[in-house]
Amino acid sequence: MLPSSFSSLLALVLLRGEPVLEPSRRAACEDVQRIELALAPTEVAREICVSPGLTTSLRFDAPAIVDLQDEVRFEEVVRGRRLLTLMPPPDMAEGERLRLTVRFEGDAPSSGITVMLVGHPGQATHQVAVYRDERTRESLRRELLQERARSAQLREALARAQALLDQSGGLRSLIASRVMGPDGVHAQRLQLKVSGPPEGGLSWASGTSYRADRSVAAEVWLRNSGPEPWKVAGGSLVDARGVEMKGVKFRQDEPIAPDQINQVIVEVDASTEQARGELTLTLWDAAGRTITLPKVTFP
Repeated sequence: MLPSSFSSLLALVLLRGEPVLEPSRRAACEDVQRIELALAPTEVAREICVSPGLTTSLRFDAPAIVDLQDEVRFEEVVRGRRLLTLMPPPDMAEGERLRLTVRFEGDAPSSGITVMLVGHPGQATHQVAVYRDERTRESLRRELLQERARSAQLREALARAQALLDQSGGLRSLIASRVMGPDGVHAQRLQLKVSGPPEGGLSWASGTSYRADRSVAAEVWLRNSGPEPWKVAGGSLVDARGVEMKGVKFRQDEPIAPDQINQVIVEVDASTEQARGELTLTLWDAAGRTITLPKVTFP
């Protein structure tokens, strides 16, 4: 339930004809939408996704008269007896709602229906079919054919994704991507000596470093003695000359809970000549809690 003060404010805004901004509410954005007036009571809220820079077209099954709230703000509005094409205001905010009132020719002025255009940055319903009366058998048949074609496309995409998934993983991916060559992947245990109190509540537990043909990686296990969970947000890998390696990537499946030890994997593209000698690995989370691991070496 909305607080009574907010409900009163919302009602006042609607009476004044001002745009309503509801950032927390999001209509379902479909590429094609159908509104069947004969199947839904008039009090049911109808919403259409619109977005600045994207056109939305409404097609009516009978000649219609359309009224747009704040039409002067719209970037483009093209009217026909059965077709309305619009491009919403360029400054339309996410969640902003503008009324579109539709009255079919020959109906009483009080018989109009209201549809809300809801702002969704980057998302818009491109085609909307509005049916005044019950749909014809031909219209239903076309929709059925469209849904069958869409289902077939989804099945094909799913089959392709499954085929790729079946082929990926394990040594197959390493060989196919040429990350691992005839010499395989070399690994060594890291024997780091990190002195002093834990930085940001983090301390070194153990680790292993790896080298393949095109990259190096370090699997480090860290202990979190702080009061909050820790998850890597960034880091750096710097060689003995002070040169920082570019394109460092991270993987951490779950945060390190307080008083727990867990794994963080660091990887960077490197040729066989790169990442040699002793490097310094620094990791930090979004709150700035940092750990620095000196003298990290790769095979």
